[in-house]
Amino acid sequence: MECIRCRHVNPPETKFCGECGTRLQSVCSACRAVNPATNKFCSECGQPLTGVASVPAAAAAAPVAPSVRFASPEAYTPKHLAEKILTSKSAIEGERKIVTVMFSDVSGFTAMSEKLDPEDVHAIMDRAFDVILSAVHRYEGTVNQFLGDGVMALFGAPIAHEDHAQRALSAALAIQEGLKPLAEDVKRAHGVEFQMRMGINTGPVVVGAIGHDLRMDYTAVGDTTNLASRLLAIANPGQIVASRRTQHLRDRVFSFEDLGDFQVKGKSEPVRAYAVTGELRGRTRLEISKDRGLTPLVGRTRELEVLTAAWRRASAGQGATVLLSGEPGVGKSRLLYEFLDRLEGSGVLELETTCASYGRLTPYRPILEVLRRYLDLTEGMSADEVRSRIAERLQDLGLDGTEPAVLLAHFAGVFAPPEFINRLSGAELKERTFAVLREVFLRASRSASVVLLIENVHWLDTSSAEFLTRLAARLSGHRVLLILSTRPGDQPWANLVVTETITLEGLGTEEVEGMVRTVLGVDTMSSELLGLLAEKGEGNPLYVEEILHQLMETSGIVVADREVRLRSADVRIPATIHDIIAARVDRLADPLKLTLQGGAVVGRRFGTSLVSRVIATAAEAVVENLQNLHGLDFVFPAAHDPEVMYSFKHALTQDVVYGGLLERRRRQYHTAAGRGLEELYRGRIDDAVELLAYHFGRSTEADEAVDYAILAAEKAQRRWANTEALAYFDEALKRLEGMPDTAPNRQRRIDAVVKQAEVMFALGRHAEQVKALEAIRALTVDADPQRRAAWLCWAGFLHSLTGAPPEVPIVYCTEAVALADLVGLDDMRAFAECCLTHVYVVAGKLEDALQTGARALAFFEARGNIWWACRTLWGLSMACNAIGEWARSLGYCRRGLEHGQEVNDLRLKVVGLWRTGSTHILRGDAEAGVRYCDQALALSPIPFDAATARALKGFGLAKAGKTQEGIALLESVAAWLDQQHLPYTRSVVALDLAESYLRHGARARAREAAETVRGASRELGYLHLEGWAERLLGECVGLDDPIVAAAHLSRAAGILEKTGARNELAKTLVAQAELQRSAGDSAAARGLLERALKIFDALGTLDGPDRARALLAELGAG
Repeated sequence: MECIRCRHVNPPETKFCGECGTRLQSVCSACRAVNPATNKFCSECGQPLTGVASVPAAAAAAPVAPSVRFASPEAYTPKHLAEKILTSKSAIEGERKIVTVMFSDVSGFTAMSEKLDPEDVHAIMDRAFDVILSAVHRYEGTVNQFLGDGVMALFGAPIAHEDHAQRALSAALAIQEGLKPLAEDVKRAHGVEFQMRMGINTGPVVVGAIGHDLRMDYTAVGDTTNLASRLLAIANPGQIVASRRTQHLRDRVFSFEDLGDFQVKGKSEPVRAYAVTGELRGRTRLEISKDRGLTPLVGRTRELEVLTAAWRRASAGQGATVLLSGEPGVGKSRLLYEFLDRLEGSGVLELETTCASYGRLTPYRPILEVLRRYLDLTEGMSADEVRSRIAERLQDLGLDGTEPAVLLAHFAGVFAPPEFINRLSGAELKERTFAVLREVFLRASRSASVVLLIENVHWLDTSSAEFLTRLAARLSGHRVLLILSTRPGDQPWANLVVTETITLEGLGTEEVEGMVRTVLGVDTMSSELLGLLAEKGEGNPLYVEEILHQLMETSGIVVADREVRLRSADVRIPATIHDIIAARVDRLADPLKLTLQGGAVVGRRFGTSLVSRVIATAAEAVVENLQNLHGLDFVFPAAHDPEVMYSFKHALTQDVVYGGLLERRRRQYHTAAGRGLEELYRGRIDDAVELLAYHFGRSTEADEAVDYAILAAEKAQRRWANTEALAYFDEALKRLEGMPDTAPNRQRRIDAVVKQAEVMFALGRHAEQVKALEAIRALTVDADPQRRAAWLCWAGFLHSLTGAPPEVPIVYCTEAVALADLVGLDDMRAFAECCLTHVYVVAGKLEDALQTGARALAFFEARGNIWWACRTLWGLSMACNAIGEWARSLGYCRRGLEHGQEVNDLRLKVVGLWRTGSTHILRGDAEAGVRYCDQALALSPIPFDAATARALKGFGLAKAGKTQEGIALLESVAAWLDQQHLPYTRSVVALDLAESYLRHGARARAREAAETVRGASRELGYLHLEGWAERLLGECVGLDDPIVAAAHLSRAAGILEKTGARNELAKTLVAQAELQRSAGDSAAARGLLERALKIFDALGTLDGPDRARALLAELGAG
């Protein structure tokens, strides 16, 4: 008679086991009745007894016969597990396996059985066995024997799982939880306690034969089963007791209570026991990575020391940035996990995330993930909850006031109210958000040193790259270590301040050998196997690991006597790592392969609910499949919020699985992923709009692909992520090219082109956007008024900046105003009139510009739309400067500056400063104008504003007598503008340059510049610039050719009179007076000068009157 507890073989007539003392009794496999050890047939049903069984003494004292459905493993094992066992049995029979054994029994079962009717006991145990089987099978363990009032379960065989210890402990806790309702019912109905205790140990067994009824024979190696039985004996009622070996394997996943040492029968040394008290929640990524089974870290001592030294410096306040570079699979993540493990318990704040291959078009994706984790923002939180959580955390950091919380909530997707947003330009919104984000990370380091780890930054979006570049530049003096991992040659930035660069190379042959010995638990390996691994693995740990998987799964290696060798010299493995991974995937059962494919479509990290929708499989089956794939080392659990998330262990595995899908199937899966996301994010689509754009963009559903791409672009615009926004617009337009010419598709194309105009304008790509707008002109003719008006507005505005004759943008913008009036679109009317203000200035319709701009300004200021109010003020200031109404212009400039300072908008302040400087310089106060330009340049403006401020400064210097210095500045700006295709601004700078040449005495160069502008102005319709150019040409020719000069000045006066450019007209009158004086007509000269002085005095011009008065004095003296 063999004891099931300790596997000791006892003589046939023995009543108690001679090894462990357990009472020996036979349990009938048919009816589960307990029989005396001497019985050959069951006294209950007459069936033959096997002679290999035992039950605890307590159970023997009160026998219970569970239902026939528990008679054999075949009866109670779920079909899908049964198929796995039978499929794998030939591969594992006779194999030595490390398993985890669990024994369970009911505490006080004898006393309970004596009090209750046998039928009640039978019913209670049936319910208990149902709970036990459900929990064990959920974690893919097997119940090999029923023991009267308990079971013996195995994890790790016959179904292999490397995390068998975790599965056993999880199953034990699930049993404990699942039995609570039963215990309550027993207590209520019978007044007795029902508590199950469990003993768990991990160790080796040799798998014997597996019968068709699924019963597995095995031989315990050492004390594997005996110790589990002893631990059960010392467990208190309701307690789960595990051995030191089991506890050690899972001490990062479960919580334990150290019970101390126990002396148990059969062991000469005391045994350490641990009570399992629960499963740890909120595990760090490092702990999860250990759960998945880390490849041993070898050959990385130097790199680990470099990281540790950087950390020490950062902890001392010398913040640093470390760039970790290496090929895929070389061990970047493994090194980082080891580094973070060293920091455990040091009080460090670890903020970790990883970039996804599909995340390049999602602005700030990794920054948002880190922020959400730090602020503890979870999916499903309401907008008010997000705002409240952010406000609390910012207050803890000392970031008081409303604005930081509003900005951070806006960044996190709870968008700020319009009255807040309208006060800021997109650029300023980004600047302020960056400032708050930076302060969050830096201030967090005041209370704890911070490690900010972002993996796979070769997939980083450009907006995140910009932020991290700025953050890295500010780390000095703070306790922050920024670690970025990437692949060689893949950096999304040029100006990142890197303190330390670590480049991981492949492992040497000795290191490969050490890694394999550790993985397989052997002391030596054959030279043939080592040579194969070194050659095929190329020193890459991932490659070596995958080759080992391949060899183990195909029985290509033999492990015996702590040595590993090739099974035969002619063993073949696939040629490349891709082939190796593909071969492993192909060997998977169809359900597992299908689940893996679904996960690959979703992404590197995926949730079970979405994968179940992608592959049209029940969620329970998907969870089960993923648990198996975890055991096979393809994926690992990555998070539990709000559902279990999984991640591919290696990005290369995802690439291979995804690449192996036929295009048709791939598109079907992406369609299903999109539909699943729509369902999962119903009511909050904006949270997943980038993922929807990604999946539908690769699906067969063209309409959704375009719609979500446009929505994703608009979301990126709101965050001033212009590069990503433009990429989404491009995706929408490319997809539309192949779609039918229907009314909805025409509307989609108009939306994409018109909505991208703001982005193209911000990026300075004016000419490209004009071309795109003109390409859809015909589509807009029959469009609804709002789309048509938006197209007209942008087309008119951008045409005015790119050299179109003014009548073209004027026609566009006036039609936009009429359409807006027709359908009551007040905001569209104001936008169009703001554009018209600028266009009228360019066209020389200065009074029209003032009237139109005043209406638009009133609308924007009344609604608090500061950005567009300032844009209108700039146009009004330009018109006043062209006229010469300096006081009015300075008033507009002052209002613009006040708006900029009110909202602390960098660009509004810069433009307000250089426009104020422009007015002072044109008025004649050059020194004041130069000071304003210097203030603008000190704020590090964008290139266009910097060029304009430098040009104005140059003109001011020339007017102040520093002509050489001024000309040098003007010439450098003119050269830059030649590359920008901004003809109006280029013409203005050329006229400033011509006037500076004239002051310097370089009349030929001045004439050349003025002639160029006159030709361009005639062609493009810049009427008041043409008048200015004619005046300069008249002065350049002067007395050398009075007739030609007079003609130039006459044309100038006519144009300037017509446009109302009175200051330039007064200058022209002075030039004409000089010609008249030279011709001897003093009276005519005097009349011209008096008229000019009257204009100058009315306008308040400072430098023009001096020249006129000097000429008058000369005429009086003559």
